[in-house]
Formats: sequence, structure tokens, C-alpha cells
Amino acid sequence: MHIEPFGVEIWMNEWETKCEWNLAETCVESLTIEELLRLAGRNENSLSELLGMKMTYGAIVGSDRLRRAIASLYDRQVVENTVVTHGTIGANMLVHKALVSRGDRVVAVVPTYQQHYSIPASIGADVHQLRLREENGFLPDLHALRALAAPGTKLIAINNPNNPTGALMDRAMLEEIAAIARDAGAWILCDEVYRGTDQEGAGMTASIADIYKKGISTAGMSKAYSLAGLRLGWIAGPKEVIEAVSIHRDYDTISVGMIDDHFAALALENREQVLARSQRITRGNLAILDDWVEREPLISWVKPRSGTTALLKYGLPMPSRDFCVSLLKETGVMFTPGSALGMEGYVRIGYANGPEVLKEGLARVSQFLSKKR
Repeated sequence: MHIEPFGVEIWMNEWETKCEWNLAETCVESLTIEELLRLAGRNENSLSELLGMKMTYGAIVGSDRLRRAIASLYDRQVVENTVVTHGTIGANMLVHKALVSRGDRVVAVVPTYQQHYSIPASIGADVHQLRLREENGFLPDLHALRALAAPGTKLIAINNPNNPTGALMDRAMLEEIAAIARDAGAWILCDEVYRGTDQEGAGMTASIADIYKKGISTAGMSKAYSLAGLRLGWIAGPKEVIEAVSIHRDYDTISVGMIDDHFAALALENREQVLARSQRITRGNLAILDDWVEREPLISWVKPRSGTTALLKYGLPMPSRDFCVSLLKETGVMFTPGSALGMEGYVRIGYANGPEVLKEGLARVSQFLSKKR
């Protein structure tokens, strides 16, 4: 099976350990176990409950405790509509492998996480990309989507909130996309790993699994919940999807770690506190980034409405990879080149790390840009 090299992951693997100021990171500033316990109203004594945990495979599909906590994130899902996976990356792969066959028509809204077009393409699907455009606020053109989603389309893959743009499709737009999918007879896979980080209100985006009968939500603990080290995600959707996914899952997952399951359940049971912390970071840091963009004549953007990332357009006559490598070598600051996302002329910034990291990193980028004017 041939699959395209994963542009973003190759870039991160090459440079992430070599930078001083990582503004390519997409997770909200990671929690320590001590911080998680404190947010949950516990202390280090709570770790003693792990001492008697026998290191078996545990519950194959995820513990009932964890799956109840996952189901509670949705308005219309129950435990039986969920399954635990190895990160959101595992959830996405399982859905594509379970639902897509050679020759199936798949529509992927891009830019997005590369899984959503490269995996179906590797299966032999007929993949059509709908490109988000800056002039539309990086929101999909629904007329163009309807034209691509011809009758018989198997799957429409979207990402909401969007990585890398930070654009947010509200409930009304998701309902319109659901209507397009319904007319085509298509499933919708919505990668919702950044759900919970909206810049306004309660911060929780509506989920496609609650909106559309054939809607499938994938998410995980890495981004909004600041616990990437757990490597834990999930799928929420119709039981027939969970059953189909489970057949494939038996071949590549079996189960997630029992300790990972335990801490994920603890975080989701206390999600109000965890997400409040994440929203303080993302909202405060976006204000810092907004002020910086306003002061930089070579930088423009569409301001994100959610998520932890933004696309910055830079006014320099150089490819984005050259820009990022030069920036990193001169300043120690790491961005992600737009070329790794199919968006040449842009760089992706992750702005949800500690505010001191963001401030210092941006100051160094300003020094770099001042030499290029």
C-alpha cells in the first residue's frame, strides 16, 4: 500500500527537538499529573489508588467509566455509541479504513490534518478536495461542496474547529453540511480534536454526531485537554460505525493502556476545570498574538475563532520551508511551513503554549522580520 509522506509529521520530527521556542506546538500547554490531580480536587495521595491496578489489557473497548465520560460530551450519544482509540490519529484512521473502499468517492475539506485525504487515497478512493479560501474566512463554500458531493459520495471529511486556520463552523453551517451529505447519502467524519477551545461563550462547538444521523465525531485528550502523553482518543457515532470500526481495531489496537484510561476518565469527569484552564490560555494568548499581528507590516491573517493554531501570511519572496528553516536557525523559533499543509505562502503558528514562550518567540520573529524589510 502506497501512502503519501505525512508532511506535518515529517517536519515536526525533523525540527521539534532542535528548536528553542516551539511555536509549532498544537496542544494547549500540557498538564502534569500533579496539575491534573489539583484541577480534579485531588492530591498525590490519590495515586495510591493505582497501586493495586493489575496491568492486564483492561477493558478492550475502553472502561465503562471512561466511555460514560466521553458520551457525556455529547447531547445525543450513549456509551454504546463510543469506542476508545489510540489518540485521535487512531480514531481517524479506523474510520477511514472501516468505511472507505477502493473507488469510493470521498470529499475532503482542506487544509486539514493530512490523514483525511491521504488515507482514503491510499485505499484507492476517488478523493476530491474542497479548498478553504482566505476570502471566505477559511469557511467552506457550500455551493462548491454540494457540487463535489455527488449522489453516492461515501464520505465527507471535515475538521471543526479547523487545523490549521482556526476557523469555526457554527451549528447552522454544520446543519447545512449535514443536509448536503443527506442528499448524497454520505457519511460525515468530523475531526473535533480542538472542540472545547472556542474563543467565545462556553467554548464547546456543536458536534456533528449530535446533528446528523450519519455523523461521526473523532476527538481525544491531546489538544483541548492538554494530555497528549496519554495517547488516548475516541470515536462517537452510530452503532453500525462502532461495530465496523471494532473489526479493524482488533487488528491494530486491542486496548489502550489502563493508566491512560484512568487519567483520561479523571480529566473528562472534571472537564469544566480542565477546559477553563485551556480557555484562559487560548483566549489570553490569542489576544497577545492579535496585538503582534497588528504591529507587523509583513504579516496578515484571518483571526481564529477557535482551536490553537492560525495561518500567518508573510509578505516575503521566499518559500515557506525556507522561511521556517531560516527563522529557526537564526532565532530558535519554530513555525510549521505552509507547504507541509498545502498552503504555500503561509506559516502555521501554534499559540497555546505558555504565554512567556509565545511572547519571547514573537519578539524574536519580529527581529527576524525587521532584517527582511
